[in-house]
Amino acid sequence: MTIYGSRDLAAAFRTVRGNTIQIANDIPEDQYGFRATPDTRSVAEELAHIATATLWVAQAHEVDRTTFISFEDFGRYMTRIAEVAQTLASKTDIINALTKNGEEFAAFLERMSDDQLAEQVKFPPPIQPPVKSRFEMLLGTKEHEIHHRAKLMVIQRLLGIVPHLTRAREQRQPAAAKG
Repeated sequence: MTIYGSRDLAAAFRTVRGNTIQIANDIPEDQYGFRATPDTRSVAEELAHIATATLWVAQAHEVDRTTFISFEDFGRYMTRIAEVAQTLASKTDIINALTKNGEEFAAFLERMSDDQLAEQVKFPPPIQPPVKSRFEMLLGTKEHEIHHRAKLMVIQRLLGIVPHLTRAREQRQPAAAKG
């Protein structure tokens, strides 16, 4: 039997956040205003969203210990993180927030007990499923970041930047081909 607990979740989140920070560093600050299309977030907005997205999750699961999230609750959480995201004005601000908020979130994940991870959180209709474990919701935070990071990797390509994970794979290929 394999048990994936809070320390594993924290370690996996740190890996994801480290890759996001690398992308934030690889994109020049003069490209932080770039938008793939007019109706999408800019690089800076996307990164600021990622940097602040963990704040509501920690608030809901650690501070509030909520067992029910209404649409109104979610709206309040989203308003708060949008306000914080708007304060991140420069590449340095964004990278600092990615680093600080990411480590605080990983530390929060490490503090979660198995019993806390198993607790159930309910949602109003029409949300499906109407109940999720805290573990599933916290895992979803990592998945959310990967989703947004994938968009940033496409943007990197549009800007002529080869994403660092691709560069690393390309560097390993000749060695692997030699045996």
